[in-house]
Amino acid sequence: MLDWTKRFPGLSRLDAAIKAVLKDRSKIVDVKKGTTIFGPGNSPQNMLFLLEGSVRVQQVSDTGREIVLYRIEAGQSCVLTTACLLTYDHYSAEGIAETQVQAAAVPRDVFDDLVAQSQPFREFVFAAFSKRITDLFLMIDEVAFQKMDVRLADKLLKLSGGTDKVSTTHQKLSVELGTAREVISRQLQEFQRRGWIEQGRGCVNLLSRAKLQTLADHSA
Repeated sequence: MLDWTKRFPGLSRLDAAIKAVLKDRSKIVDVKKGTTIFGPGNSPQNMLFLLEGSVRVQQVSDTGREIVLYRIEAGQSCVLTTACLLTYDHYSAEGIAETQVQAAAVPRDVFDDLVAQSQPFREFVFAAFSKRITDLFLMIDEVAFQKMDVRLADKLLKLSGGTDKVSTTHQKLSVELGTAREVISRQLQEFQRRGWIEQGRGCVNLLSRAKLQTLADHSA
């Protein structure tokens, strides 16, 4: 069977016996793009270790407003799943496959046993948990205290992947930043007025990365 633990630095350092348990008791699952992997009210039965693809974890309010909490990339695990497994609780957010996803699914009972019996595995789990919690606090700080123009400039640059074109919509950007679509539309119009961007159908063209970067640097 594929030794998927090699893709996770923390797991690759485990004792051979522990890695054997992870490999033998897990199964590789493939998920199609757009699939809702978990959602509110569900209880996780497996710990998922992402091997390929990207999963967007987002919160949806009672009024239908959405905000992206974080993304899980290849080589990472899900902090929300970890929390739910540790507390035997239900999910409070949803995870959606943004791409074709492949993951190693470790059953709850195996996860419980390893957390209880293996200090290295426990350290791996809580190190990943701690890092993601720190990231979430940074996101809360951004939402609560940073100006929307600064956050939008930073998000456009990050989503561009180093290119001058961002394939997105006003609605998607509003979800990314946890604000209303109208707020994003007004701010993009202002960026366009300044000559920093040009809006197209389903995309935003970056005309002045330098200006956007100068603004985004105010978030530091």
